[in-house]
Amino acid sequence: MWATELPPFVPFFIAAVLALLTRGNVRNAIMLIAPVLGGLHLLTVPEGAHLQLAFLGYELVPYRVDKLSLIFGFAFHIAAFIAILYALHVRDTVQQLAGLLYAGSALGAVFAGDLLTLFVFWELLALTSVFLVWARRTTRSYYAGLRYLIIQVLSGVVLLVGILFHASATGSLDFAQIGTGSVAGWLILFAFGVKCAFPFLHNWLTDAYPEATPTGTVFLSAFTTKVAVYCLARAYPGTELLVYVGATMACFPIFFAVIENDLRRVLAYSLINQVGFMVVGIGIGTALSINGAVSHAFNDIIFKGLLFMSMGAVLHMTGRINGSDLGGLYKTMPRTTIFCIIGAASISAFPLFSGFVSKSMVMSAAIEEGYDWIWLMLLFASAGVFHHAGIKIPYFAFFAHDSGIRVSDPPLNMQLAMFIAAVLCVTIGVYPSVLYGLLPYDTGYSPYDATHVLAQTQLLFFSALAFVWLNLRGMYPPELRSTNLDVEWVYRRLCPTLLRGVFARMGSIGALNSAFVDRIALLSPVLARQLGPQGFLASTHPVGSMVKWVTILLAVYLILSFV
Repeated sequence: MWATELPPFVPFFIAAVLALLTRGNVRNAIMLIAPVLGGLHLLTVPEGAHLQLAFLGYELVPYRVDKLSLIFGFAFHIAAFIAILYALHVRDTVQQLAGLLYAGSALGAVFAGDLLTLFVFWELLALTSVFLVWARRTTRSYYAGLRYLIIQVLSGVVLLVGILFHASATGSLDFAQIGTGSVAGWLILFAFGVKCAFPFLHNWLTDAYPEATPTGTVFLSAFTTKVAVYCLARAYPGTELLVYVGATMACFPIFFAVIENDLRRVLAYSLINQVGFMVVGIGIGTALSINGAVSHAFNDIIFKGLLFMSMGAVLHMTGRINGSDLGGLYKTMPRTTIFCIIGAASISAFPLFSGFVSKSMVMSAAIEEGYDWIWLMLLFASAGVFHHAGIKIPYFAFFAHDSGIRVSDPPLNMQLAMFIAAVLCVTIGVYPSVLYGLLPYDTGYSPYDATHVLAQTQLLFFSALAFVWLNLRGMYPPELRSTNLDVEWVYRRLCPTLLRGVFARMGSIGALNSAFVDRIALLSPVLARQLGPQGFLASTHPVGSMVKWVTILLAVYLILSFV
C-alpha cells in the first residue's frame, strides 16, 4: 500500500540526495536507476487520488493519477533516463543534482491534484532548471540565467495570486477545469502561458536554452514547456482563444529560425513552433484534438530531445554551434548524422516517423471543427518546420560545406542515448498503437489513410523543392555571424537605453541639487544664529506682543477678504 502512495517525484529527490553522497560509477548507477524504478512503479499505480490531507480548511491532493497525468509521467521518466544517460560523462555535481531535482519537480507538477501543490513544484521547476543554464559558467549563460529566473519566478508569483483569487471565489483548490470566466482564470492562464512560451512571453526560452550546457539543454527541452502544456490541457480544454494563440506560436518562430545562425537557438524556436500545435489542439477541445496535443507532446519530448542531443554532440566535440562555422561533419561523425536525420524526419512528420502520427490528429481535428484558416496556418507551419528543423539543422551542421573540422562521434553514452531516442521515434511512427493506448480518449483514429499520407508527402516534397531552389539561386537566408533579437529587444535594448537616460537625467538633477546645497551652506551661519538658542526665532516674547501680532494678521486677512 505504501508503494502505491509514493509520489513519482520521490525517487528522483532521494536519488539526488544519494548522488550528493557518492561519486563515480556509484553515482551514475543511482542516477540511472531512479527513472527506471520510477517508471516501473508508475505502471502499477491505479487511477485515483492516492494522497489527501487537510490544510487551512482546504483539501489538498498532492498525488492524483489519471490517464492525462500518466502519459506525461511516462514521457518524463523516458526523457529523464535518456537525458541522464546522455550526461553520464559529465563530472559536475551541480548539473547532476539539478537534472534529478528538475525531472522530479516536473513529475510532482503533473501528478498534483490541487493548485497549491502545483505552485510548489512550479517554483521548484524554475529554481532547479536555472542551474543547468549557469552550469556552462560563461558570462552569457550567467546573464541569460538571471533573465530566465526572473521571468520564471514572475510566472510563479502570478500563478500564486491567481490561486488565491480562485480559492477565495470557489472555496476549493482542486486542480481541474478553470476556464477564463474570472480574474483568477485569466491570471492562472497568463502564468501557464509564460511557461508555455506564448507569443511575446517566449523569449526566456530562446534566450536561455542555447546558453545552457550541451547536456543541460536536453533536460530543459523536455520538461518546462510540457508541464505548461499539461496544465493547459487540465485547466483550459476547449478555450477557443488558445486556438489562435497556438496557431500564432506555430507560425511566427519560422521566420526567426530561418535566419538564425546558432543551431541550438534554431531548435529553441522550433520548440515553440511544435508547442503551438499542442496549444491549438487543447483550444479545440475535442477528444481527437486533446489526444493529438497530448501525443504530440509525448513525441516532441523524444524527437526534440534527439535533435538537441545531436547538436549537443556537435558542440561537445567541436566547441562550435553556429551553422556558418560547421559543415562536412558527416565524414567523421556518421552516427550523429544519422541520429540527427531521424530526429529531423520525426519533427517534420514524415510518414513512419513519430511526428506524423500525432501532428495529423491536431490538423484533422481543426478541419472537423471548421477551423479552415487555422488548418492552413498549421499547414504553413508544417512546411516551415521542415525547412528550419528538418533540412537546415542537418544540412548546415553536417553537409553544407566542408568546414575542415575533423572530430569523431561523441562518447558512447551520448551515442547510446541518441540511439534509444531514434528507435523510439521510428517505433512510434511504425506502431502508433503503442502510443495511442496511453491516450486519455479512445477515438479509433488511424493516421495511415491515403489522404493523410499523400497530403503530407506532397507537402514535404514541395517544401524540399523550395529549399533546393532557393539555395541554388542564392536566395535562401545565409548563415551570418550575428545575434538576432525579437521581442527580447524590449528588455535587452530598449529598457536599458531608457534607464540610462533616466539615470543621466537624475544625475543632472543631482548636480542642481548639489549647487542648491552649496548655496544653503553659505547661509548656514546666518541661519544658525537666528535658529540657535540665542536667535530671534528661539527667543521668548511677552504675551502682549503675541496678541498684537495676531491682531495685525487678522486685520490684514479681513482687508484682503473684502478687496
